[in-house]
Amino acid sequence: MSEQDKRAGVDRRGLLALGLAAPAALAASGAPAGAAQAAQPAPALDRRRLGRLEVSGLGLGVQNMSRTYQTTIPYWPEMIDIIRKARDQGVTFFDAAEAYGPHEVERILGEGVAPFRDEVVIASKFGWNIDLETGARGPGLNSRPEHIKLAVEGMLRRLRTDRIDLLYQHRVDPAVPIEDVAGAVKDLVAQGKVLHWGLCEMGPQTLRRAHAELPLAAVQNEYSMLWRGPEAWVLKACEELGIGLVCWSPLGVGFLNGAIDERTRYADGDIRKLEGRFAPENLPANLALVTLVKDWARRKNCAPGQVALAWLRSQRPWIVPIPGTTQMAHMLQNVGAAAVAFTAAELAELNAAVAAIQVQGLRLPPAVLAYSEVEAPPKG
Repeated sequence: MSEQDKRAGVDRRGLLALGLAAPAALAASGAPAGAAQAAQPAPALDRRRLGRLEVSGLGLGVQNMSRTYQTTIPYWPEMIDIIRKARDQGVTFFDAAEAYGPHEVERILGEGVAPFRDEVVIASKFGWNIDLETGARGPGLNSRPEHIKLAVEGMLRRLRTDRIDLLYQHRVDPAVPIEDVAGAVKDLVAQGKVLHWGLCEMGPQTLRRAHAELPLAAVQNEYSMLWRGPEAWVLKACEELGIGLVCWSPLGVGFLNGAIDERTRYADGDIRKLEGRFAPENLPANLALVTLVKDWARRKNCAPGQVALAWLRSQRPWIVPIPGTTQMAHMLQNVGAAAVAFTAAELAELNAAVAAIQVQGLRLPPAVLAYSEVEAPPKG
C-alpha cells in the first residue's frame, strides 16, 4: 500500500465515510445535565449567502446517518424524521457526499427531502476513489474529469433529483490540475446538473486558480473554537473573492458540547483516539475551551454547544456551520443556536478569550495532515 493510500485510510472524513467515526452519543454528544432546559428555542433561521447561493444560516450535516460506528447503524426512519423536522425548523441546507456510506447517505437524504426537494439546497461531494456502482472504496483519490461526470450521475439517482445545488471537490487530487476539475464541473453546469461548486480543505493557490476558471460559491473547511486554522488565510481569501465558508465539525467532534472531561476514553475506531488534541497529555489544557463555553452558556442561558455555534456564526455573515447528528434532540438544540446573540462588547470579550487558549496537539495524525491545503498540479 502506498503512503498516500495509508493516509486515506485514517483521514477523518474518510473515517466518517467508512463508518469509523465516533458513536452518536460521543460525536454529537449532548450538553451537560440541565442544559436541555436551558437550551434556546429554535427561532426562524436567518438566510445567508454562499457566493450567489442562498441557504439557511445553519445547515445539517448528514454524514453519519448511515453508520455512526462500526457496529452502530442508525434507524433509517428516524434519520428521515430528523431531516424533515430540520426543514420544519427552517433548515434548508443539507450536506452529503458520495463517500459517506459510501453512497448510502445520499440515498437517505434523497428520501428525506423528496417531499420538498425544490425548497432546499443539497450539497454533495466527489473526489475519493469510490466505485461508481458498488460504492466500494479504493485507495487514494480520483478527480479525473470523466470520473467526476459519472460520479455526479450516480449522485443524481441516489438523491432523487435532477441537479446538485452545490457540488464540492472533497479533497484536492494532486494528480489532476484544478483547471481540469473546474472544466468538468463547468460542463455539468452547462447541462443543468450542477448549479454551484466549491472546494474542501484546498491550498490557497488552488483556491484562486479554481475561482478564476469557474467562480466558487463556497469553501468547506473544519472550523471551530477547537480548530481555528481558517483564520490563517481562508477567511481573508473568501472575503476578498466573495466566497462563503461552510464549517464542518463546528462543535469540535463533540468536544464543545461540554460532555467531555479528563476521564473520557474513546473506543477503537473513534477518530479522537488518534488525534493529538484528545491525547491524555493535551486534553487538560484544551478543556479550558469547555470551561469557557460552559461559562458563556450560563451567561446566555443556553447550552454550551449553542455558544460554540453562535460564536462561529458571529465571525462573518457568510459563515454557515453544518453540525451533524443522528439524534433529534441534538438537531433541535443545534438549530436553537440561532437564538444566541452577542453584543459587540460580548463578542470582543469572547473572541479574546478564545484566542488566549492555545490548543495543544495536532488535529489529525501527521500523515493525514498532508491532505490539508494541498495544491493541485499546474495545468500542462
